[in-house]
Amino acid sequence: MTGGRVGSAVRQAELPMLRAYRLWFEHARKCDDCKRVRKVQDGCGSGQGLWDDYRRAYGGGVG
Repeated sequence: MTGGRVGSAVRQAELPMLRAYRLWFEHARKCDDCKRVRKVQDGCGSGQGLWDDYRRAYGGGVG
């Protein structure tokens, strides 16, 4: 057996909650409106929508 690592061609599935958070985080890093605010509610509409998706995936609901 060789000392090299065997790579898997199949990527592990990402949890919906983590995916939703990652999408929001990537948006917030790039969006001029979202990166300057302390609360998600003060960001742009797209950022707010992504955060709502994260909250739904987390199980906290929206409201």
